[in-house]
Amino acid sequence: MAEIDLLDRYPRTKRNPDERAASLTDEDRRVAKQFGSEYFDGPRNRGYGGYRYDGRWVPVVKRFAEHYNLTGSSRVLDVGCAKGFMLHDFRQVIPGITVAGIDISQYAIDNSMEDVRPFLKVGNAKDLSMFGDKSFDLVISINTIHNLKLEECKKALKEIQRVGKRAFITMDAWRTPEEEVRMKKWNITAETFMHVDDWKRLFNEVGYTGDYYWFIP
Repeated sequence: MAEIDLLDRYPRTKRNPDERAASLTDEDRRVAKQFGSEYFDGPRNRGYGGYRYDGRWVPVVKRFAEHYNLTGSSRVLDVGCAKGFMLHDFRQVIPGITVAGIDISQYAIDNSMEDVRPFLKVGNAKDLSMFGDKSFDLVISINTIHNLKLEECKKALKEIQRVGKRAFITMDAWRTPEEEVRMKKWNITAETFMHVDDWKRLFNEVGYTGDYYWFIP
């Protein structure tokens, strides 16, 4: 288990938590948590503000491939795959690789990239029973499991541990009181978010031994 930033090649955008907090309403948060069309392709204060393919995952996929020694015979699962952009890039970067993805959003799956749609399913991170033990060389879950309540989050971590030989996850967190304030202003969907040390204690509690990193606005 290692704390490692494998998203260091992902394009960074400047975030303004104060501006976001001022524009958010309870209705925005309610709609965002439905993870439907408004979340993916609606206004920015209800989610992505338009989630369209632009190739930004290519350098990240190359980073994963290098770090985990992935080849065309590898199997990768994306838990919280959204429209499948990262899995599309896996197939482009590593020809022959086997990919699978689940997402809680039927809208995301219905509007996913056509080349990966056959490999995607609607599902919840807390229940990966459609997959066998250690059936993937790598399981990735980026900013997803924190959208579950604590007990469900524990189940998701255990499931990721079960189905993957290796794993990499990211979740909402903070290291300082100032970062905690920014997180609470920024968050619209996360149900479980905490100090990085509390996350590490949770990993030990549930037996998660994969890699991890944080989303801190």
